[in-house]
Amino acid sequence: MAVVATKNTSSTPVLPIARKQVSTPGLGVQLLTAGTAACIADLFTFPLDTTKVRLQVQGEGGACSLQGKGVAGTLFHIAKHEGPTALYSGIVPGLQRQMAFSAIRIGAYESVKNKYMELSGVTGGLEMMGVRIAAGVTTGTLAILAAQPTDVVKVRMQAAGNSQQYKGVMDAYLTIKRAEGIRNGLYRGTFPNIARNCIINVGETVVYDAAKDGFISGGYMKDGIACHFSSAVVAGITATLVASPVDVVKTRFMNSPSGKYRGALHVARETARTEGAMAFYKGFNASCIRLVSWNIVLWLSYEQLKLVAKDFYSRK
Repeated sequence: MAVVATKNTSSTPVLPIARKQVSTPGLGVQLLTAGTAACIADLFTFPLDTTKVRLQVQGEGGACSLQGKGVAGTLFHIAKHEGPTALYSGIVPGLQRQMAFSAIRIGAYESVKNKYMELSGVTGGLEMMGVRIAAGVTTGTLAILAAQPTDVVKVRMQAAGNSQQYKGVMDAYLTIKRAEGIRNGLYRGTFPNIARNCIINVGETVVYDAAKDGFISGGYMKDGIACHFSSAVVAGITATLVASPVDVVKTRFMNSPSGKYRGALHVARETARTEGAMAFYKGFNASCIRLVSWNIVLWLSYEQLKLVAKDFYSRK
């Protein structure tokens, strides 16, 4: 009699091993982290930014013309004749600007870059630099559209100093809106500001990203404070070199009374005609010192805040 072997089907099914999902910071946290780091950088370097604005508007006459020569002379001139607090004139709209502007242009950069990489299929090489630049231009444009009014008020208050032209931040917003309107007042200089900030965003965010990647992938440095510091210095110098002319035009256009200039190109032509080509690099030393210092504080703070956020979410 043949014995038929039967397969035992009553064995216990193997259950898949449950893996713990590691949550990562969302876009909101990334924006908040970038905005906070930018505010920290502004608090450290705002006197240099005020000095830069005063140097850039020299040559236009009025109360903004200073006798101080160079960065140190202008800075001490402001502190001596207007008080140290004048160096922080416009700090409130400046911080408002960073929470709106830098939060978007820096905080959203990685997400936009990854999306462009996904859409284009690019993973490296020269094409990767194109993706980085596209992401920088995108976030820079979106950021300035959101933050333009804060930038106008910041520049006006920095140029005015302690002249009592404005009673405070809200008075500055309301005075500019009432006297010049929204389009010609609070959104004055939007297009040169977009151009300037796209250039600066490429010079800062994109160059920092590329320099950091180059230092690490080339084996020159490990991903740490030294690498972040070196990448920030490269980014700050690059941003100053490429953006100074547009920055001067933007500052003068924003600070000018209504009707003085027909547009950004008119500002550029008049500046070149009356003061020469070197006028576009007025305040260059202040800009360079300020942007390099600002980038160092920004990126060191941002990288550390990102580590804190990632560590927090990994514990959840």
